Amino acid sequence: MNESLVKLISITPRAEETMAYCARVSNPENQENPKIDKLLGFCIKNGHWSVFEQANMVLEINTSRAISPQILRHRSFSFQEFSQRYAAATGFVPYEARRQDLKNRQNSVDDLSEESKQWFIDSQKEIWDLCYSRYNEALERGIAKECARSLLPLNTATRLYMNGTVRSWIHYIDLRAGHGTQKEHMEIAQAAKAIFIRELPVVAQALGWT
Repeated sequence: MNESLVKLISITPRAEETMAYCARVSNPENQENPKIDKLLGFCIKNGHWSVFEQANMVLEINTSRAISPQILRHRSFSFQEFSQRYAAATGFVPYEARRQDLKNRQNSVDDLSEESKQWFIDSQKEIWDLCYSRYNEALERGIAKECARSLLPLNTATRLYMNGTVRSWIHYIDLRAGHGTQKEHMEIAQAAKAIFIRELPVVAQALGWT
């Protein structure tokens, strides 16, 4: 897992305590109770998910234009992504080659020869060098960035900020950190999960993540 893929930008201060405080809205005499483990665990066990909408977390994600559309599909989040209309692209993300799973179109299998894997890496660099050269030439000719970007491949690097409630992060990590997700996206979700566990240890334990 590459921890540089994802980093914490912000999280609601005392997030777990805040969620527990809000959960006790109907019991105001007990809202300041510091014992929150059993309460949050009870909410998870019984599907009281609205409690986990009372705290937010923002993560920075570094990936490619091939993966970012998969992330942007999670509509309960708010996003800001690097704009190729306003700033010039500067790099690309090389991807390993895997064989298509013949039984599951959403899966790939890591059993190709080293020769084929190296060919794929070399081919990506060859295409990137050509595309990036033409892209820079287009900019030098005065062609707008919003037009010139059409010359760039899908593995062009991008950065986005992903802001969501704890509830949204639970759903995203459950869905994307396991098998059935493209490996490169799964690594992002697993890195997000590691941050979640560090920042929200009580919730993570109640979810069975630790």
